[in-house]
Amino acid sequence: MEQINIQHKPQEAVSWHTWLAVTALGFSSFAIVTTELAPIGLLSPLAAEFGQTEGTAGLIVTAYAWVAALAALLSALFLGRLPRKPLLVGLMLILTLSSTLASLGSAFSTLVIARMVGALAHGAFWAMIGTVGAQLVPPQKMGLATSIIFGGVSVASVLGVPLANILTQFDGWRTAFTVIALLSLLTTFAIAWTLPRLSSSALIDINALGRILKNSTFRRLYIATACSIMAHFSAFTFIEPLLSSSLNIRTSLISTLLVTFGVAGVIGNVITGKFIDHHLKSLVLLSLSLMALSVLVVGNLTAASPRLLVAILLCGWGASVTIVFVGFQTWILREAGAAAMPASAIYVAIFNAAIGAGALAGALILSVTSINGLMGIAAFAIAGSIIPVILIKAPSR
Repeated sequence: MEQINIQHKPQEAVSWHTWLAVTALGFSSFAIVTTELAPIGLLSPLAAEFGQTEGTAGLIVTAYAWVAALAALLSALFLGRLPRKPLLVGLMLILTLSSTLASLGSAFSTLVIARMVGALAHGAFWAMIGTVGAQLVPPQKMGLATSIIFGGVSVASVLGVPLANILTQFDGWRTAFTVIALLSLLTTFAIAWTLPRLSSSALIDINALGRILKNSTFRRLYIATACSIMAHFSAFTFIEPLLSSSLNIRTSLISTLLVTFGVAGVIGNVITGKFIDHHLKSLVLLSLSLMALSVLVVGNLTAASPRLLVAILLCGWGASVTIVFVGFQTWILREAGAAAMPASAIYVAIFNAAIGAGALAGALILSVTSINGLMGIAAFAIAGSIIPVILIKAPSR
């Protein structure tokens, strides 16, 4: 069957089948980021089973993220000519295999290897789905489509972890990985059913990446992304130890609080979809400010602090970080235009490198200070990411 290149007239209506494809991509982004971040909610049981410290167990998040970052850049250089639909289906199958092997592993090294295999597919998949969304819908619908697709990333970042934690409390961490594998498999079928055959893009050379990095707007966006995401994950990687050890919250309530964090993230994504096309810069600035404040205050609470206050702060954190995730990705795509593939690949590489660096930085900071000190440092780093955003002109619609 010959591939087609979907082109849209300015006011062309979008079919329900196209929106199904966009939704399937949103579920796929939820699946792949849940795969990446699930161990954050499983650090204590993983560390206990394999005889590792929580800091060492956290390195499976770090290593995964760094491999995914490299895979994102390489995919832009070497996979551009491949047809999108079979490529995305194949990458989701690899992610399914990765989580399946992780659930069966009897040694920590087996778990690490299984995760690295998944990381290769993760980086390539994430680097491409934004440009696929741009092929599916006309320009005036791109903001909504991006919100749906990358809303899956945001929701997974705040909801995937508590769901994995609940499954672990119910039936162990292996069940959590098994459910993630099934989720990836179902998503594979959804993409195969809904996504039309799309044309491949032109092959990108390394000079295209260089041209993106020479642009001051992209550099500032990338700096803000690296700073805020690294700070967020340096804190969020150890959210479960903060709640259990520092705040002395019982295990069953921790799961509820993490779900609250996730639900707030879903609400944040709805807010993003409603306001992102008209108020992108203001939305990102307000969200960064709220995220910094929430992290700072929750890091200074004591075991006697009201649990309702903890929940409110986690809601502020969860909603704001979701808006930041989608906001930066949308901003990159809107500024990039025809250069969406290299710009998105660099963004995904920086985003995943920041996840890995954040988890590592969090472990290193914990070795010299308390978890409360870690939260304070993360909050000031998030606040610092506001500066480059202020210096960027608001993007055109």
